[in-house]
Amino acid sequence: MRRAAVAIAAGAMAVSLAACGSAKESGDKADSTGSAKKGDDIKVGLLLPENATARYEKFDRPLIQKKVKELTNGKGEVVYANAKQDASTQNQQVDTMVTNKVDVLIVDAVDSKAIAGSVKKAKDAGIPVVAYDRLAEGPIDAYTSFDNETVGKTQGEALLKALGDKAKDGQIVMMNGSSTDPNAAQFKKGAHSVLDGKVKIGREYDTKEWKPENANSNMEGAISALGKDKIVGVYSANDGMAGGIITALKAAGIADIPVTGQDAELAGVQRIVTGEQYMSVYKPYPQEADVAAEMAVALAQGKSLDSIAKDKVDSPTTKAIPSVLVPVVSLTKDNINDTVIKDGIYTVSEICSGKYKAACDKIGLK
Repeated sequence: MRRAAVAIAAGAMAVSLAACGSAKESGDKADSTGSAKKGDDIKVGLLLPENATARYEKFDRPLIQKKVKELTNGKGEVVYANAKQDASTQNQQVDTMVTNKVDVLIVDAVDSKAIAGSVKKAKDAGIPVVAYDRLAEGPIDAYTSFDNETVGKTQGEALLKALGDKAKDGQIVMMNGSSTDPNAAQFKKGAHSVLDGKVKIGREYDTKEWKPENANSNMEGAISALGKDKIVGVYSANDGMAGGIITALKAAGIADIPVTGQDAELAGVQRIVTGEQYMSVYKPYPQEADVAAEMAVALAQGKSLDSIAKDKVDSPTTKAIPSVLVPVVSLTKDNINDTVIKDGIYTVSEICSGKYKAACDKIGLK
């Protein structure tokens, strides 16, 4: 993963060039893993893992649909399904896509191991598969995500900065993501590489299905076990869980301790504005979605990924998968304008609506 991260700049350049490059040029050579050469009239299967996290329906789905249309002169079709956090449902959705003879699949796996058999079914049917956001197992043809260890490091570094001298005296709680998500393990690894030896980790949890209510329950258990006066901060792997954690902290009368997050969800950004949450990790979804669409269209049309994917990563089952890893940004109240607002993810009026207006005014967000 580190080797892949080194060439992010080149990968990002490839993203901007690919629209007029690999997915358009008739002179590209056929990729050995792609389907037979086709024109713009292609069918792209898009499988996303759940809809509890705001990003998938608000960003990923429409962004990928828009880019596929753009790359195929409006002729490409995206067939969509959401597994709602159920791995068995997602496997059935792959079967349906195979039966319906899509030309390529983009899959964000609920469970990276459980999806492997379905990926092989698609491959056996001549349908290439792009692993999106999470590195699914099985014979994957391409992969795009963020540098997940760097995400964890970014969160850990922000938490240590917020703690300052308190890191020496108190304990933190680590609320990691689901054990079925390979990204969660990478976030955790990155965070530990920064936090270990710098702060005492009083309790640590792998949170089932990333659910806020499970994070809330885990946090209640941590408070009971450690004592509310002993906890100086919380590492939360994403914003949804941060919401559940902060609810538990408030109920216990704990305030003014830093809590991390990820995904720059609107509710998370609003909590950052008010000071309830210290930071989130902003992941430029438009760039990730564009890369996935570039890869999918190229593979469906039997073209090379050479001009799109400059890096290679290994999964437990497949070596040297053509990949693009997109850089991330630590989001705090100091750079909201320069990140989610500048990139058009949210408007000031969306963030600063109702009860958040006074807090926005206080930090100069207008």
